[in-house]
Amino acid sequence: MTNLSDAKILRRDRQTSILAYGWHWARIHLFSSWMNAALTLSAIALLWLTIPALIDWLIISASWTGESREACLNENQGACWPFIFEKWEQFIYGRYPQEEIWRVNLVFLLAFGGALPMLIPAVPWKGWNALFLVVIFPILCLYLLSGGVMGLPYVESSRWGGLLVTLLIAGVGNAAALPLGILLALGRRSEMRILRTLCVLFIEFWRGIPLITVLFMASVMLPLFFAEGASFDKLLRCLIGVALFSSAYMAEVVRGGLQAIPQGQHDAARALGMGYWRMTILIILPQALKIVIPGIVNSFIALFKDTTLVLIVGLFDLLGIIQLHLADPNWSTPQTHYTGYAFAALLFWLFCFGMSRYSQYMERRLGTEPSHNG
Repeated sequence: MTNLSDAKILRRDRQTSILAYGWHWARIHLFSSWMNAALTLSAIALLWLTIPALIDWLIISASWTGESREACLNENQGACWPFIFEKWEQFIYGRYPQEEIWRVNLVFLLAFGGALPMLIPAVPWKGWNALFLVVIFPILCLYLLSGGVMGLPYVESSRWGGLLVTLLIAGVGNAAALPLGILLALGRRSEMRILRTLCVLFIEFWRGIPLITVLFMASVMLPLFFAEGASFDKLLRCLIGVALFSSAYMAEVVRGGLQAIPQGQHDAARALGMGYWRMTILIILPQALKIVIPGIVNSFIALFKDTTLVLIVGLFDLLGIIQLHLADPNWSTPQTHYTGYAFAALLFWLFCFGMSRYSQYMERRLGTEPSHNG
């Protein structure tokens, strides 16, 4: 009997301590002032008004089965998920031939298998992994998606679309923007006047024009400068334009990190007899890139969302292919439109949120995230 009473007392004390800690945390972080208290209560009210209605529309009142618009003309007026299920393959692969979709799946698998070890710090052989991603994978990706070799039927890039094009543009753009941005940032800080001027002109030119203009130039104007009869793939032209555009913004992000490195680091490296490139690669760049991780990831996220602009030059990314199928009269309902855009928003949010969370993980691991007391 005594043991039972002691257990109840311990449990009650534990619950009391948890409640006390919770109130202490809330008082410090949520109700530390009248302004914070007002913002906290306003946020709670906003969530109370929006989240239940959103859950009701997305799940409770939604249509889940059907093969045409009639399935979504219900009295509940919820989301039309049969439309998403019916068009799922087009949203992922675009108009890629049905019998050749395995090639796209293999590219996705190779990309995931190559990127995952790079994202896990404990996995060894990072150099070989980087060599695969930078040299081998792009060649495999090109031959697998385009075909025309080793018995693979040729698939023109105009038939690519959906999430495939979104990931391709974002992946190539980000992969090219980071090294180009580093070189441009170093060039802008160079003591060579000509090199510094060229880098400044390049950065300010690309930062001074909108991405829509870049895409129009790459798609419409650039072919006018080619020889008559010469052809240059539209998707490749857009990839080059996006990479150059993004590299200018990345250069300024990296330059901010370079300027944050104290001059003492440079002096110490020179005192050890290090040359410019050895000092830059081993001492300066690792510190600078660690400082600007949030800015780099922010640029990655911005470019990932900007891929939707390729629709204006006739390339159907994820959002473009959804808009294309919204015109299907077999699925023409108001809820279909809302559901299509909600699905696109959800996919974009998942990718962007994943990049953001990984950025925070790397900041904590590298010790760049500020600590919060309390």
